[in-house]
Amino acid sequence: MYSYFLSFLICLTVLRFDAAGQAPEAPNPLVADPTIFYHKGVYYLYGTNGHNADKGFTAYTSTDLRTWKAAGQVLTPGEAFGTRGFWAPQVFAYNGHFYMAYTANEHIAIAVADHPLGPFKQKEVKPLDAPVRMIDPFVFFDNGHIYLYHVRLQEGNRIFVAEMDATLQHIKEATARECVHAAEPWENTAAAKWGVTEGPTVFKKGKRYYMLYSANDFRNPDYAIGVATSTAPAGPWKKEDGNPIISKKNTGFNGSGHGDLFKDKKGNWQYVLHTHFSATRVGPRKTAIIQVVLPRNNNGTIAADPETFRFLNLQ
Repeated sequence: MYSYFLSFLICLTVLRFDAAGQAPEAPNPLVADPTIFYHKGVYYLYGTNGHNADKGFTAYTSTDLRTWKAAGQVLTPGEAFGTRGFWAPQVFAYNGHFYMAYTANEHIAIAVADHPLGPFKQKEVKPLDAPVRMIDPFVFFDNGHIYLYHVRLQEGNRIFVAEMDATLQHIKEATARECVHAAEPWENTAAAKWGVTEGPTVFKKGKRYYMLYSANDFRNPDYAIGVATSTAPAGPWKKEDGNPIISKKNTGFNGSGHGDLFKDKKGNWQYVLHTHFSATRVGPRKTAIIQVVLPRNNNGTIAADPETFRFLNLQ
């Protein structure tokens, strides 16, 4: 008993020192579940704030994707829904305003601002009505319809889609459909009972819809990004044969996943993501980007260029 208790204390001490005392291996690698919004020559980076995930969201700005500067708080608890677990934001323009869809308290909320740096607020501080806990929102506009891709915490982390009304404050629950769940070997390498697919990003090219998503628990070194395609926003979705397209095999870093796709000012498509802190530590997670090549025709696949992978220098 004494030996077990002593081992526990030693382990706890090591964990505390590792979390607080070890010097970072890259400058300020504190943004997980990242997204980049490009507007009028400026890139805005948002994400989960590492150890400060209960304090809302901050942002970084850049004009060249290389030099980043802290831009301060953009969403504060109390001004919008949530008291803890502020995760995985998405920022987009709609009807002359800027919106942030995000997770807090394992629910999804949407706040609005007049500038990409906020402050993002809600007139009525509340989450979207939903029958289950939901995380990882991605709002997608297509042919006059608004779709919310998201993760429902039921029998694992499963990606769903549902239509929204024009106010962005209500889900049309009758339209909710499951898109994908962890069923392929690469999506659950630990054979966990609670399978995970999460972090959806959706875009349309030609007549096909593409979904980039992450699979495995984020703490798993095999956390990685796959692609599914469909001919309609609600599916059915078919997973690509070449999955995963981004993983530790082509980045060289464990836990490469959960990000967002954006087009840079040169017209190149980039995917911003996070990785584990090191080979032995999950967090704080590092933020990186990698260039992706989109398919040229309806039968093509998405590929990532490992030569373009690099971490962001956040100052």
